[in-house]
Amino acid sequence: MSLKVSDYVLQRLREWDVDHVFAYPGDGINGLLAAWGRADDKPRFVQARHEEMAAFQAVGYAKFSGRVGVCAATSGPGAIHLLNGLYDAKLDHVPVVAIVGQTNRSAMGGSYQQEVDLLSLFKDVASEYVEMVTVPEQLPNVIDRAMRVAAAKRTVTAVIIPADVQELDYSPPQHAFKMVPSSLGMPSFAPVPGDADLDRAAEVLNAGEKVAVLIGQGARGARPEVERLADTLGAGVAKALLGKDALSDELPYVTGAIGLLGTRPSYELMRDCDTLLVIGSSFPYTQFLPEFGKARAVQIDIDPFMVGLRYPFEVNLVGDAKSTLTRLLPRLERKKHGSWRKKIEKDTTRWWEVMERRAGVEADPINPEHVVHALDALLPEDVILAADSGSAANWYARHLRMRGGMRGSLSGTLATMGPGVPYVIGAKFAHPDRPAIALVGDGAMQMNGMAELITAAKYYRDWSDPRMVVAVLNNGDLNQVTWEMRAMSGAPQFLPSQDLPDVAYADFARSIGLDGLRVEKPGEVEDAWRRALAAHRPFVLDFRTDPAVPPIPPHATLDQIEAAAAAVLKGDSDRDAMVRQGFKAKVQEMLPGRGRREHGEH
Repeated sequence: MSLKVSDYVLQRLREWDVDHVFAYPGDGINGLLAAWGRADDKPRFVQARHEEMAAFQAVGYAKFSGRVGVCAATSGPGAIHLLNGLYDAKLDHVPVVAIVGQTNRSAMGGSYQQEVDLLSLFKDVASEYVEMVTVPEQLPNVIDRAMRVAAAKRTVTAVIIPADVQELDYSPPQHAFKMVPSSLGMPSFAPVPGDADLDRAAEVLNAGEKVAVLIGQGARGARPEVERLADTLGAGVAKALLGKDALSDELPYVTGAIGLLGTRPSYELMRDCDTLLVIGSSFPYTQFLPEFGKARAVQIDIDPFMVGLRYPFEVNLVGDAKSTLTRLLPRLERKKHGSWRKKIEKDTTRWWEVMERRAGVEADPINPEHVVHALDALLPEDVILAADSGSAANWYARHLRMRGGMRGSLSGTLATMGPGVPYVIGAKFAHPDRPAIALVGDGAMQMNGMAELITAAKYYRDWSDPRMVVAVLNNGDLNQVTWEMRAMSGAPQFLPSQDLPDVAYADFARSIGLDGLRVEKPGEVEDAWRRALAAHRPFVLDFRTDPAVPPIPPHATLDQIEAAAAAVLKGDSDRDAMVRQGFKAKVQEMLPGRGRREHGEH
């Protein structure tokens, strides 16, 4: 039997060591599906419940494995459905390759069923490389370039293969005019800045008396070097959310997350420093960085097109974080760990005390901060964590301390709803021997998570460690937006948009062969976590949490808090009445122990 184009596509993916393709079938990729049958399902076809979820699973796989994630979908609607997950990958700089079908070449331009101009559709999300295969000889070059560009530029690429082309006999490119042969492999490389730039950066850092460091996911491979740098400069280290797992939170000078979901010590670290070093982060919120003109700043980033953003940096170093820091460290002068470093460590210790106090605030029925804070001490050392967008991301950012080999991520830049559950499914295929936990709100669970539990039920027996815990913070409210409206717009809760139906998530999990538990009392929280983490199958924890617990940002002013309170007072629904009851007491207990005047100034 002759080798078809579809057979060769899968063969080439195997030669690139692709072991999973997250996908959903359709007649636009029938040729590929038949080839999968002939190839004994290698690479493995992982069937999501929806193409967007397939893309999210590929993103989760790529984030937690460090390898290229691959997803596939049919023509027309299937290809369209991939887009949100692919944009999540693009904006978080994650390597993902999308393989999509297209109508037969003979039907193109004829307004045929499911005909969509996919080259135009994918031109933005796969701006670095998108190509349609129209003759067999374009392969292997197109597959190779898609894989190589995705890996090298940490981005999305796309390959479009019309249905009839999939069925053609494969013919390789010849040693001939207008043929493009290709080869496998993505060689490793670590670009570094020149000596003159390193000397300039060292001069800035050595001159500083109060040094702050901000790290992102680009610093993940440079943990020992970042620790040495912080020790040498007596610096505090804040973390962008995508870099939450880049450095251990057990280090006394690590102030935790920065930004809207961040910590007070990180906010004050940036407010009070005179020197800033940013490593491997494109953190977008300028207002959380030092005031312009107050701090000299240096940036390290591997992408020359991402340096110089967000802040007026004095020196921009283009290079791999680990290699660049290795060359920078001998140029740095050791500083005494004086009042600056002592203040950072004192503030950080105090913050964790505040978090414990906030988690202990009474709520009706359960304080969501208590749910996540209780998990912190129970986290397995090799756990993989994902948080969904919404108020769940606040508690993930503030209450969970990364340590050891723990990994964690969320939709950092797109901040889309719905990737939490598919992320951990992708992670389980990357690391079937590690436990995984997703923290999701009830909005995200209803949007995407429930259907993807079916995917987990389909595959969990193949995982050597079947533990996959989905914790639903079930408060009947699209909570983050509700509080944003209150704090920023002074508007009471608009129930038609914000109110969510109560769903028996744990019952649903059990109905499809998983396990689950509904938790409605604070005293049951810790035991529920222990039970889920000891389970021999995926487990859903349905925590009934209080929507009246506000996700107060670390920079919140008294005016913003009072605006939220006024909005609550304006509301006339039963929910508003519930929030009104004890609102002030909750806020007072949750503030970081600061008086009215100081909070108002900050």
